[in-house]
Amino acid sequence: MAERDIKPWLKSALELGPPLLFFVAYMRFRDVTWEIGGTEYDGFILVTAAFVPLLLASIAALWMLTRKISRIQVFTAILVVVFGALTIWFNDERFFKMKTTLVYGFFAVVLGIGLLRGQSWLQFVMGDLLPMRDEGWMILTKRLAGAFALMGLANEIVWRTQSTEFWVTFETFGLPAFLFVVFMTQARLIERFSLSDEEPGEGDAG
Repeated sequence: MAERDIKPWLKSALELGPPLLFFVAYMRFRDVTWEIGGTEYDGFILVTAAFVPLLLASIAALWMLTRKISRIQVFTAILVVVFGALTIWFNDERFFKMKTTLVYGFFAVVLGIGLLRGQSWLQFVMGDLLPMRDEGWMILTKRLAGAFALMGLANEIVWRTQSTEFWVTFETFGLPAFLFVVFMTQARLIERFSLSDEEPGEGDAG
C-alpha cells in the first residue's frame, strides 16, 4: 500500500500530542481521587486510563493518513497497552513507570545484540533516512545503544527515588530532550560518513 505524505505539523501533533496531553491532564488531576466500584483511584491511574486509548487513536489516525507506522511506534504502543492495563487493574502506578525503563532498555539490548553480531540494526530501521557508510552506522549504533541504556537507568532511578510529579515531568520533557541532544551532537559523525559527499560510484567501490 502506497505511503502518503502529510503536513509535518500534523504528524508532530499526532506523535507528540498524547504524551503532552498526559502531562497536562496529570498536572490538572494529580490531587483528585475518584471512587469507582468501591475502589479509589488517584489522578495518575485515571489519566493513564485515558492516555492508552488516546495513544492508540493517534497511531490509528497516523496510519490512516500516511499508511505507515514505524516498528518503534508499534512496540511502544504494545508496552503502553500492557503496562497501562496492569497499572489500572492493580491500581498501581509503578507498572506504568516501569514501562519507560523497559522501552529504552529493550532498544539498548537490541542494538547491543546487533553490534555483537557485527551489524547495525539501527541502519535497518533508519538507513533510508540517513545514507551513511557502514562504519558510520556502527559508530552511531554504539552511541545510541549507550544513550538508551543510560536513559533506561535514569528512568529507573528517578521513578524509584522521586515524586510522581517529578517523574511525569522528567519522562515527558527530560528524556526526549536528552535524546534530541544526543542526535544533534551526531551531526559531525553523519557528515563525516555521509554517502551524499562521495563521488558517484565511490560508495560501490570494492
